[in-house]
Amino acid sequence: MANLTGNDRSQYVQDVFTRIAPRYDLMNRLMTGGQDLRWRKEVIRRARLSPGERLLDLGAGTGDLSREALRQQPQAHVVTADFTLEMMRVGKVNTSLPLAWSAADALHLPFADQSFDALVSGFLMRNVADLPLSLSEQSRVLKSGGRLIILDTTRPKRSLIYPFTWLHLHVVIPLLGTLVSGQHDAYTYLPDSTEHFLYAEQLAERMAGAGFTNIGFRRLMLGTIAIHWAEKSAA
Repeated sequence: MANLTGNDRSQYVQDVFTRIAPRYDLMNRLMTGGQDLRWRKEVIRRARLSPGERLLDLGAGTGDLSREALRQQPQAHVVTADFTLEMMRVGKVNTSLPLAWSAADALHLPFADQSFDALVSGFLMRNVADLPLSLSEQSRVLKSGGRLIILDTTRPKRSLIYPFTWLHLHVVIPLLGTLVSGQHDAYTYLPDSTEHFLYAEQLAERMAGAGFTNIGFRRLMLGTIAIHWAEKSAA
């Protein structure tokens, strides 16, 4: 399913996340041993939010990054956007924080040019049907000098630890997904989409191609996760 393109990919991804929404947060904790909470804190730290600034949490799911943003900077204005309504419904039930929830397709953002000071995403980019278009849209809605931070899986490099990485991706995660959520195919899609996604260096190149500067990244969790950061070029 990771090889699907265009509308077929978008529809499949939306269906997957609709089905796993009730157990999404729990599965994230189990798959990462709780490390994803620490990664999200780093993402928001790198967003460098000041009081009154506007943050877009794109592909927000249940709003984990949005909630962390308000913990770190309570005076920020956070827009929590996703195209899977069920994920946002679960998130709204689980928080009383003042988040502005918005239905939004990452390929056609319903926001004006230069609307946000920072934009973050968690596990979005490997799922979009058109990566260059999504990066272009993210650049469009960011102000000049705005910060972009991406947390996502990344294609693991072959090394001595690769057999352990493969075992975690293709055995442990599908087994956990089946036991916890009952959605085996959804949790075979995740490792497949990881191994069909870009290497961290390649995503950095795509970000540069979209006009971002000051790009950096670091790998996490045996090279299967990466945080990328960049800034929109000043006008």
